[in-house]
Formats: sequence, structure tokens, C-alpha cells
Amino acid sequence: MIRTQKPKLAVWKFSSCDGCQLSLLDCEDELLAVAGEIEIANFPEASRAVVKGPYDLSLVEGSITTPHDEERIHKVRRVSKYLVTIGACATAGGIQALRNFKDVKQFISIVYATPKYIETLNKSTPITDHVFVDFELRGCPINKHQLVEVISAFLHGRKPNTPAHSVCVECKQRGTVCVMVARGIPCLGPVTHAGCGAICPAYARGCYGCYGPKETPNTVSLSARWSQLGASEQDLVRTFRGFNAYAEAFRKESELHEK
Repeated sequence: MIRTQKPKLAVWKFSSCDGCQLSLLDCEDELLAVAGEIEIANFPEASRAVVKGPYDLSLVEGSITTPHDEERIHKVRRVSKYLVTIGACATAGGIQALRNFKDVKQFISIVYATPKYIETLNKSTPITDHVFVDFELRGCPINKHQLVEVISAFLHGRKPNTPAHSVCVECKQRGTVCVMVARGIPCLGPVTHAGCGAICPAYARGCYGCYGPKETPNTVSLSARWSQLGASEQDLVRTFRGFNAYAEAFRKESELHEK
């Protein structure tokens, strides 16, 4: 059957920095090819023009942080055939999820002159805590090539072909000597999802986990190795509480070392 109408793509922002949306705009030539196959119906970062839904595919950036966010994500889910979360904020709560480990009311009273005007939830949570998500694309920011692959996959009814291995594999692919073995530099590469191209180890520094935990990460073993390299319990807590602090594997490991 010949398709007479282009699929509609919508991009939504919640609590975030817009970096992952900018990754889509940064696709340049790839974006032109994508735009030829779909109708970008709702993308405030790129255009004020909005085409009414429902939408074939929605890309969601950002965490659920306010009551308004919590209400709006259900509306987005209802008008979306497929919903894909993009970036650390949407998939793990983002850097703002650091507040989940403390009393958010105390933060508000310290930061804001008039706390009573601030309306927020007690925790900053990923999208999947609130609605069904068809696919999660990790990263801070996301890999633009992976994003194009995900869009193509969902528009053609197939599973996205994104790597499930760790950053260590990317180090081997680019011929980078392991910084933890050769230099004794603590590195999160063994437990972190691939996608960045192992940028940090290529410049002789340890990975800091911006793509979140890979499938079946052995965080306990890695923490033991870090301890052998001289990392303290506080170092381990801070290490696992970065962009993906509230991702389950990283959250549980950080809590094991918290005193």
C-alpha cells in the first residue's frame, strides 16, 4: 500500500537543558534526510509551527519534576503511537535527581527568597516512572547517529539497532589503551553504556558514566577495584551520583557506600 501521508514526529521538553534536542538539530545532513521522510509536526526548539496530533512518534527530553510535568506527560502519551525518551534526564532523572537523596524542601528554603511560590515534586524521576515508554535512548547528551537510527527504526516498524555493550568495547575499537589497567586511573567504562565513542579515555581520563549503566553492570566489582586504586567511600558515592545518579544500578551502588 502506498503511503499518502508522512508520519508525524513530535519533540517534547520537560525538566532539562535542551541539549538532547540540540543533538537532533546538530544532525545537519542526516536531519535533512529525516525531514524528507517525516513531518516534523511539533518541535518548539526548531519552529513555532505546530501541527495537531496524534503523532506517530514522540521524542521526550527531560525528567518529571513538577506537578505540571506529571500531568502533561500523560497527555503526551495519549497522543503518541510510539514514545521514545532521549537523554539522561528522561531515562534516569538527570543531574536534577541528585535532590532525591536529600530533603528538597531544605534546598528550596536555601535557594529561593520566597519558597512558597515554588511548586515542585519531592523527587525528579524518569519518564518511565509515569507512563509506558517504547524505547530509552541514553546519553548526556545523546549520540545523534543513534537518534537517527531510532527514528528510522520506529518509522519502519523494526527494533532500534543501538549497542548494548560498554564503553570498554569502544576503547578497544579505537585502539585506546585501558586507562585503569595501564595508568591506574579510576574509570566507569566497564559499567557504562556505549555511545560516546570513549572520548574521555582517549584523552587519558576515566569515563564518568554520562551514558548511564549498561546492561547487567557489575558495579560491585568495579567499586572494589576503585577501592584498590585508592578511592574512598565518599569518592564512590560522588562517582555514581552524576548525570545518571537515579538510574537503578548507579543509585543502589552509591547507597552501598553512603555513611
